[in-house]
Amino acid sequence: MKLLVVEDDPDLRRQLVTALGSNNYTVEESADGEEALYMGEEYPYDLAIVDLGLPKVSGIDVIKGWRAAGKEFPIIILTARGDWQDKVEGLEAGADDYLVKPFHMEELTARLNALLRRAAGHSKPVLEFGPIKIDTTGRVVYRHDEAVKLTSYEYRTFEYLVLNAGKTISKSELTEHLYHQDFDRDSNVLEVFVRRLRQKLDPNQDLDPITTVRGLGYRFALSASKDSE
Repeated sequence: MKLLVVEDDPDLRRQLVTALGSNNYTVEESADGEEALYMGEEYPYDLAIVDLGLPKVSGIDVIKGWRAAGKEFPIIILTARGDWQDKVEGLEAGADDYLVKPFHMEELTARLNALLRRAAGHSKPVLEFGPIKIDTTGRVVYRHDEAVKLTSYEYRTFEYLVLNAGKTISKSELTEHLYHQDFDRDSNVLEVFVRRLRQKLDPNQDLDPITTVRGLGYRFALSASKDSE
């Protein structure tokens, strides 16, 4: 999952980028509203974290601009303590949730995880697909209740496919959501990730969790258990 952090305080922005990156998110950043507005309109993100007190263009106007452009990714706003008007204005502009500074990074992570799950149609943190389970909070995948050892990029690839279960995801869409914009993208690398995932998740070749749709991309084909929706 790719996140956009928009914060003009360099120390807080660095803390956010580091913490979220250590949690297996691909994170891009912006220090002002003008750049953030452009990035959100031009590049695909799964969620944005936006401080409202931004230079050049306010956080409120950034959110309004994204929504006017048809961007539907979830948005968490950061506000100063006591500024309840900002919270209301941010939510009315199109934000989905808010955090008051100072905040604990664990709370931010929990909130964004919940928003990402809900955007994919799930309410619970552990998603079950037959013998395969994915804990989106602990960021661990299980097969028959045994943890599957995945690299950071393997997990990101699998999580994106799972949260878009049933949809055919092109290689270009996957790379857009797995890598930074300046990364030298190679579809062969993605094929390696998918091949390794298949080997680790389906060593006996009896599940076929990830199917290849020839000429189009990949699809996570297992159905979710009802109690994980």
